[in-house]
Amino acid sequence: MRRVNGTALIIAALVATLGAIAFPVWSYADRSGTGQANLAAGSVATRWGPLSAADRDLLVKVRLAGLWEIPAGQQAVERAPTKAVKEAGDHLIVGHTDLDRRVRGVAAQLGVELPNQPTEQQQGWLDELTAASGEEYQRKFANLLRASHGKVFGAIALVRDSTRNSLVRQLATDSNQTVLDHITMLEATGEVDFDGIANGAASTATASPTGPPPPSGVAPPQAPPAGPSGDVSATSRPSPGPPGQVNTSRPEPQM
Repeated sequence: MRRVNGTALIIAALVATLGAIAFPVWSYADRSGTGQANLAAGSVATRWGPLSAADRDLLVKVRLAGLWEIPAGQQAVERAPTKAVKEAGDHLIVGHTDLDRRVRGVAAQLGVELPNQPTEQQQGWLDELTAASGEEYQRKFANLLRASHGKVFGAIALVRDSTRNSLVRQLATDSNQTVLDHITMLEATGEVDFDGIANGAASTATASPTGPPPPSGVAPPQAPPAGPSGDVSATSRPSPGPPGQVNTSRPEPQM
């Protein structure tokens, strides 16, 4: 009897130990502070799918972009000495007026409050542009707007990838098409400081560079073309169009 009781105690101890080890693994996703727990805590249910904190932040960012970039675009149309900068300003006005209409419609349906004034930093950028003139104005306009669009481009893409809300997904798609168009137009001014952009990105990077080694000076073997095997009849066409052209035509949002 003592032997049986001893064996039972050993088995019970093993089961308890295994349970203590396994429980944190099984329950980790639900523990406070984890990514899944934070997602659940920050999300609310809607008829278009869960609305996360990141989704709501995107709506605010799109609205804020219009609040300072539309005045910046109007200023460029009225003051810029070159046609290229005026055209970039025209695209800012048209693109963000359209996006603002879309984001206000989405926010109204989802119950998200939007700001009515640009941030202090954005107002500071507008003040910088107002105080500049001539070549300095063109340079500031192209680089302030290009840096701003470059940062938000990646942020929108992350939301587009992860959102579970169909209204936010469509808005993210529309937003990145518009942002890419604006990036293209700003770069066409010839005023963008690409070295400055690269150095700014490098200063905040935390990972080591990856990819092929630097060129050695000897021509590498040419890569073979990639394509389907066999006789495949494809009817779609590449998107977007030729390099430097961004098609921003898009259907009205499905509300």
